[in-house]
Amino acid sequence: MIWEEKMAPSRRIFIRGLLSVAAMPVAGLRAEPKFDPFSDKYTDDMGSGDFLTRRGSNYIAPKYRKQVVNYSGPEKPGSLIVDTGNRFLYLVQEHGKALRYGVGVGRAGFEWKGKAVIRRKAKWPAWYPPAAMRRRQPELPVSMPGGLENPLGARALYLYQGNVDTLYRIHGTNQPWSIGKALSSGCVRLLNKDVEDLYTRVPMGAVVKVI
Repeated sequence: MIWEEKMAPSRRIFIRGLLSVAAMPVAGLRAEPKFDPFSDKYTDDMGSGDFLTRRGSNYIAPKYRKQVVNYSGPEKPGSLIVDTGNRFLYLVQEHGKALRYGVGVGRAGFEWKGKAVIRRKAKWPAWYPPAAMRRRQPELPVSMPGGLENPLGARALYLYQGNVDTLYRIHGTNQPWSIGKALSSGCVRLLNKDVEDLYTRVPMGAVVKVI
């Protein structure tokens, strides 16, 4: 269950001050986007104070929020199960439990199913639209650096079969309203805050089963 600690006003003001100092940019460097717990948004962290992308909790139905559920499948703890039909991703835990996250999945004609492993992980990943996607959408760039406008969001987990990149990812999104829907080009998307959480829990080599 997700919960928030209530703080006294003086403590909130003090912490706001610390966050303001910590967010000051270093000349010549671009820091990765930061999350502001008081606004529930990410900031570009470039000194402008503009908040661009919400974490997304307010955009989705309660059933798609991260929660602990019972799980009785045969998969080992640490495995990932993506249930595309119901729009859930399960991270199998010990003792018959799993962490369940709401996801967005591929639209009709772009579904992918099978078993893969995580061979790469990235924070605020760059995006390289596949050639087939750029043929369908010529306006797309050849590449896009990581950041708030990047459709891969805050984190990405890359799915491989053997040493071959499947070109499918588990990643964040800058469209939180898409969680629970089938709109993507096949990849599995989570809220940025959820993919950040998943990123810290899933090791390299973790098995992913998409059903």
